[in-house]
Amino acid sequence: MRIFSRLLVVSLFFCVACSSERNTFTNRTFHNVTAHFNAYYLADVRLKEVETEVYQNYKEDYTQILPVFIPFDSATIQANAEKLQSSRELASKAIEWHKISNWVDDSYYILGKLDYYQSHFDDAQNTFKYINVNSKSDDLRHQTLITLLRLYVDQGEFENANFTIDYLGKEKNIADENRYELYRTLAYYYEKRGDRSGVIGALDKAIEYSKDKKEESRINFILAQRYQREGFEALAHEYYEKALEGNPPYERSFYAQLYAQQVAELNASKDLRKVRKYYEDLYEDPKNKDLKDVVIYEKALFEEKQGDTELTLELLHQAAKEPGSNPRVKGYIYQKLAEINLAEFKDYRATKYYLDSALSFINEEDPAALAITNQKESLDQYVFHFERIEGNDSLLQLAGLSPEEQKLIAENYIKTEEERLMREAEALQKPKSSSIFDNLLAFSDRGSGSSFYFDNSVAMQQGAIDFQRSWGNRPLQDNWRRSAVSFQSSAPTISEPIEGDSIASETDNLISQLPTLDDLLAGIPNSEQQIQTLNLELEESYFELGKLLYFDLEEVEKSVANLETLVRVYPSSSKKPEAYYLLYLAQKDLGGNSQQYVGRLNREFPESQYTYSVNNPDAASGNLAYVESSKRYEQAYNAYYSGQYQTSKSIIKSTLEEYPLTRNTERLLLLDIMNTGQTEGRVRYRERLENYIENSQDQALVELARNMLKPLLSQEELAALNPKELDESDSTQVEKNAVTDDGENEGASNSPYKYNESATHIFVLVMDPALAETVKSLLPDLETFHASNFSKERLRTGEMNMNRENAIFIISPFSNAAKAKEYYSKFQQEFESEGLTDQVKSDSFVISIENFTALNKSKNLEEYRTFFKSTYK
Repeated sequence: MRIFSRLLVVSLFFCVACSSERNTFTNRTFHNVTAHFNAYYLADVRLKEVETEVYQNYKEDYTQILPVFIPFDSATIQANAEKLQSSRELASKAIEWHKISNWVDDSYYILGKLDYYQSHFDDAQNTFKYINVNSKSDDLRHQTLITLLRLYVDQGEFENANFTIDYLGKEKNIADENRYELYRTLAYYYEKRGDRSGVIGALDKAIEYSKDKKEESRINFILAQRYQREGFEALAHEYYEKALEGNPPYERSFYAQLYAQQVAELNASKDLRKVRKYYEDLYEDPKNKDLKDVVIYEKALFEEKQGDTELTLELLHQAAKEPGSNPRVKGYIYQKLAEINLAEFKDYRATKYYLDSALSFINEEDPAALAITNQKESLDQYVFHFERIEGNDSLLQLAGLSPEEQKLIAENYIKTEEERLMREAEALQKPKSSSIFDNLLAFSDRGSGSSFYFDNSVAMQQGAIDFQRSWGNRPLQDNWRRSAVSFQSSAPTISEPIEGDSIASETDNLISQLPTLDDLLAGIPNSEQQIQTLNLELEESYFELGKLLYFDLEEVEKSVANLETLVRVYPSSSKKPEAYYLLYLAQKDLGGNSQQYVGRLNREFPESQYTYSVNNPDAASGNLAYVESSKRYEQAYNAYYSGQYQTSKSIIKSTLEEYPLTRNTERLLLLDIMNTGQTEGRVRYRERLENYIENSQDQALVELARNMLKPLLSQEELAALNPKELDESDSTQVEKNAVTDDGENEGASNSPYKYNESATHIFVLVMDPALAETVKSLLPDLETFHASNFSKERLRTGEMNMNRENAIFIISPFSNAAKAKEYYSKFQQEFESEGLTDQVKSDSFVISIENFTALNKSKNLEEYRTFFKSTYK
């Protein structure tokens, strides 16, 4: 009875203590212990397990400056969704079941971090702000604010980050552990802002409060890298030495020793043999077997500093073949090869292919990959057109030969390829060590140049070539000699792989590259249609290559060579006027005879916009020219629809003479053609339309011109059109581009406006003329905004009055609706200018050129905004 009574008392005690409402000492003690060592503890353990896995899965790239924080790996976070959900449930129970415990706020902190890791950023911010306001623990508040600061930096919310930094700067009694995290987060803030001195200063302070030797080693390595990049080699050496302390991973130790040696001795050493011996010792060290590519890469960089380009390239090629533990190093090796081939040899093809190889090793989200992708844009176009010219030109030369000559050239080509494959087979032949045991074998001469067939890759290659020459490409199977092999099993009988099969497989791979005579002869064009297609492609590539070389690659002389080939070989090319204009510009740059092209343009293309431009080289350009030509276009447009065709033509001609090349030029030319249709014959009208379609860059205007041309075509010519194109042109634009998702475009079919995804678009800001006078900094702010976010788009800004009530600012051009919408979204989120109201920003819109013409005529802004909201938003 006594034992029973005691158990009953204890049970009653716990029953009373379990209440989460009664705030007594017994209750608080029970809930503090239970919350801390049960729900909260388990939630924290699961969260730390995921954080540890993220850390372990991250592969450091020591060839680049290490990031302050190891980035979150979304794949690892998603793979641990179940564990994170368990942590969330446990933290929630610690809050719900133990409301009066001291671990409620800590559990909220876990929930905030879970939201942060799972990209629920708004929820995480709200949770962290709640803890800061309500928690009585200064240490927890500081820890929360530091994590909130990191979140703000991640999101690019630097104003909020600045406010948080100021707030923390006024806080007192920050614990050492929190100070360590605060200085690391400050370093991360400066890293994101590009403040290199700020990163170094913050990390120097962080080390003072560090208690983890391995993490301290990592920070020392980052500081050493940054001091080395800034040219402070003595400091860099000191911090590389410090990075070796704290039992760091072997790879970090290797790089710390390598870079410490570089800054201390290699760069300043005059004894080149000593330096090269150092790299050779590193290469031969068995511990570095997974870092051989790094050693050779660093040696190549050293030789580059000595000015030995040939040896540098040789070492880089070797480094690309060496084993390595970090694939990104291979990417940097190929990137360096591309850099040298571009800078030293102007070899655009090699540069493009090396950059392609680099991208195959570097993650597409890596900043280096983004830089390579941008660099490759013009190189890809160059290689495409260059190789098409080479290929098509060779095929056309072959097409002009007799069948006998074609066969002879094909046979010689195959022979040359056979010789190449034999040389490659010789390269595969690896000498084998001779020993006393070789003399005991039946074939005692199995060393280098063995006579044993299956050990001799040269003999195997020759045998494969002879076999193909006699029998053609035959599968490896039984009864391969028989002509009626269809009666036999079609499945090849392949022997089990044995030692030495690697040579055979490499030989097979090489022989598979060898073309047959029939294949080569079949590739030679033999019809007029094929030859015409090749010539059309050549015409396009000569022009595009000339244009690319002039504008993007700044190779003026090579540009001239391609453009002159175009006008010489294809005198009837529709690209001839623009080619003449580019040659005119190129000759001016070279100090040559540019006037010859002025004469040719005036003689052959008197009505071309390029003729107007060369006749008036000092014509106004830029935004003012665009605005003025827009006003003149409106006058000419109104004159045309009033039946005053000669007046309209006169306005267009004077506008093109004064403002020859603006974004309105193609619109003016099409309007001039429309006047031709009213004042001259059908033949002249058709001729000008066809020429316009060939040369215009604005696809929306080209489509309009095609529709204008169709009534002038015969039934046979209409039938010859692409059926798909004909069907699309005959359907209404509203039906063609109707938005079907959730009926979003309902009611737009009655609108006078038409949605065209591929049409050229502009962005429009509408405001009161009085406001337009006060926002003095709008245009400079727009230029800054464009330089920061759209530097490659060549955007221009214009200003005009739509009517007395509205002034508009126009940003253009955007080649399609998607790019315009991207600009609209970025503008709404990030653009700020003093005096520009939120209402004006909200009322802005994007619009196609065709729709802007209609809007400019109706002046009904609300009608278009309705269409814009239902179609674009």
